[in-house]
Amino acid sequence: MSYDYLFKYIIIGDTGVGKSCLLLQFTDKRFQPVHDLTIGVEFGARMVTIDSRPIKLQIWDTAGQESFRSITRSYYRGAAGALLVYDITRRDTFNHLASWLEDARQHANPNMTIMLIGNKCDLSHRRAVSKEEGEQFAKENGLLFLEASARTAQNVEEAFIRTAGKILQNIQEGVFDVSNESFGIKVGYGRPQGQPGARDGTVSARGGCCS
Repeated sequence: MSYDYLFKYIIIGDTGVGKSCLLLQFTDKRFQPVHDLTIGVEFGARMVTIDSRPIKLQIWDTAGQESFRSITRSYYRGAAGALLVYDITRRDTFNHLASWLEDARQHANPNMTIMLIGNKCDLSHRRAVSKEEGEQFAKENGLLFLEASARTAQNVEEAFIRTAGKILQNIQEGVFDVSNESFGIKVGYGRPQGQPGARDGTVSARGGCCS
């Protein structure tokens, strides 16, 4: 399936916040409550349409454990977008965001688009982090922000697509040199001019859940 651009994403955050569940919900439209921890890095991809343009998202789901941080760091290079995830029911995962963001700023390109996601908003009765706190952290650090639920799919699609929309906007404004693939953007080939945008659909998916 042809596309105008390919964007590389990385999903980061503490272990158990639901990174793999978000990816599985986005690529496969399903929730898997029983899961193994992600070991190293796992991968998923999907086509989306932004402003009538077919764009392929190539998404790397990373392990949250400290022992895998060096592996995760190598995936920051060449990522156009990042989803930084915390669990709204676990304050420690919110408190660690600054450390994850420091890693991202240090190892990724400075124009990488970062979407902050407060996951598990279906468990609002167990909330330990207010939405306002998430919004404030995002505002202070120049991040996009959404609360989402991998279980109910609330805002999952929106998180991935809004991030892609921001990257596309940056391309159109000349922020990225798209001929330089180190920015995590690849220009597509083989799409005839004037061909309508591709329908949203799964390109590939993989098992596992909640790294």
